[in-house]
Amino acid sequence: MAKAKKQECNCPKCLPGWLAAFGDLMSLLLCFFVLLLSMSSMDAKKISEAIGSLAGAMSVLEGGTKTEISKQRIQESTPIEQRDETNEMVNRVQQAVADANEMMQKGHGPAVTIEESQDGFVIQLPASLLFKPGSATIENEDALLFLKRIALIVDQLPNDVDVSVQGHTDDQLPGKNSPFKDNWELSVARALSVLQELLLDGVEPNRIHAAGFGMFRPLATNMTKEGREKNRRVELHFYGTKAEKAGSVKETILDKAPGAE
Repeated sequence: MAKAKKQECNCPKCLPGWLAAFGDLMSLLLCFFVLLLSMSSMDAKKISEAIGSLAGAMSVLEGGTKTEISKQRIQESTPIEQRDETNEMVNRVQQAVADANEMMQKGHGPAVTIEESQDGFVIQLPASLLFKPGSATIENEDALLFLKRIALIVDQLPNDVDVSVQGHTDDQLPGKNSPFKDNWELSVARALSVLQELLLDGVEPNRIHAAGFGMFRPLATNMTKEGREKNRRVELHFYGTKAEKAGSVKETILDKAPGAE
């Protein structure tokens, strides 16, 4: 009996079996990572910082023009923090002010304050912490200790930092028992008293001066007791003289006068 001729398979050719198994494996892995991503929490701020860091350092993102990292870019991305000695001294002054307030008034009544100014900083000393009414003699031992501490800090400040001691009063006259006839004399005498104490504590004379303004630079109204108390003060102005000397006036008033060449 003759063998039947084997018929050839006319079905279309398909992928090999191993490739189907591999595709299933990749699909399972994809589902696994999608599940992990859906269950995780992403910090948008950190992602934004990372993108910004890459954009600034590599310039490979949108708006970038270069792909190589230059020395200049490395320096810009990792700036070196410089130590500012003046800021450290300001911090020491602030600590001294806080300690003085704790010693002298225990948090009650007028307090020593420190404020920033355009060319430095200012320490405001209430007159009641330093003097008796109508007097220019410093009698508070804690205030004297505070001035000694300020003198030590002044000695460590840069040489181009000077101190201006300024006396201020309210609009009330010094009083019958006061040796001063008006507020001009009283404000100047109080400023000089603080200046002399700082000189005794070691401040160089060429770095300090005194001035009195009477009642003409008030901080508050003189209509209330609280306002008058705030106006009676001595201020220590710390300011830099380097810029002042560099930008000294080259032309005087006479140079600008009509007919001057």
